[in-house]
Amino acid sequence: MNDVIRGVTDARARLLLEDYRAEDPFFFATAEHTLLARGCYATVPPAGDLVELSQVVDEQLQAARRNGHPNPIVVGAVPFDARRPACLSIPREVSFAGPLERGRAATWRPERYEVRPEPEPQAYADAVAEAVRRIRAGGLTKVVLARTLALTGGEAVDVPGLLERLAQRNTHGYTFAARLGGEGGEGDDGAAATLVGASPELLVSRRGLLVRSNPLAGSAARSGDAAEDARRGQALLGSAKDLHEHKVVADAVAAGLRPHCRRLAAPAAPALLHTATMLHLSSDIRGELAEPAANTLRLAASLHPTPAVCGHPGAAAFDLIGRLDAFDRGFYAGLVGWCDADGNGEWVVALRCAEVQGKRMRLFAGAGIVADSDPHSEVAETGAKFRTMLNAIGHVPEGAL
Repeated sequence: MNDVIRGVTDARARLLLEDYRAEDPFFFATAEHTLLARGCYATVPPAGDLVELSQVVDEQLQAARRNGHPNPIVVGAVPFDARRPACLSIPREVSFAGPLERGRAATWRPERYEVRPEPEPQAYADAVAEAVRRIRAGGLTKVVLARTLALTGGEAVDVPGLLERLAQRNTHGYTFAARLGGEGGEGDDGAAATLVGASPELLVSRRGLLVRSNPLAGSAARSGDAAEDARRGQALLGSAKDLHEHKVVADAVAAGLRPHCRRLAAPAAPALLHTATMLHLSSDIRGELAEPAANTLRLAASLHPTPAVCGHPGAAAFDLIGRLDAFDRGFYAGLVGWCDADGNGEWVVALRCAEVQGKRMRLFAGAGIVADSDPHSEVAETGAKFRTMLNAIGHVPEGAL
């Protein structure tokens, strides 16, 4: 990454985005740099959990370095349930550039899709009501419940085009495309699956001894009107419910990183983060590692799944998700990112994303449920979160989401 230009857009980044093909294993764009991976040098074998996976990744990277790979980096995705097989590989070739020039209009012919909510909005509201009942009964304080939209089009999804539109429409955060194997696998039509998205949330990054996490929790939909967005932002910053939800997440992240750090700084109160479709409460947590041995996946193992995508306490929330979610999350709310042989890298939470396979897409959205959550408000929040992907494909479903 020595040649990455920081703080200014880089013409090479545009070329990397234009060069991305659906068969490429990985693309990743942030406010600081752009990464395109090509080919497969080695596939990372399965592991029992995220700690074990971090050790396997380190062993694979060191072996690739000893065998003469000029720039060994692991890229890919880890499922929400990290005990299940990840989709990680060492590419043959990796190109880095500076940040993309964002906001350029990408022209395309929007496809029409048959849209099927899973579960139906009312069934999701019923699950939220059940979660609220269990939270009020004691045993947990928060659980994150999710739902999906299953979309079917008339022709295969143009994955590179979708990725480009996401990159141009989401000027902050992390745009990614990770080719999936195993659980993502090959579909009935023989097409491989790709996880594509524009996540606003950094789970963890490491550069040398510097470590950073940016947990988000507490959200409101944007309106498209600047004055109304300002009002909603102030309401979010003053919402006791959302501030409590955010504090649970930020405290858990700080507690997970603290044992690895000699110094750790966490803000006393959250700030407001704007994405193209949502407002989020955000805490920018930064620290200095006590020693350099922990690679980014090992740090991620101390955090994932955070209360932002699971709940609190984690074990009780994870169990309730298994009972109340109407689908298998797979890679949704898992990790997407990269790690190099020196332990540097970054992993984001797989949010505002879709699993794309041939003519089909499955969009995901979730909401944090606490004791005073309103089921219909949570339906509306998840509906707003679908807009990141729906805007990128140019499809507005008829009726309520």
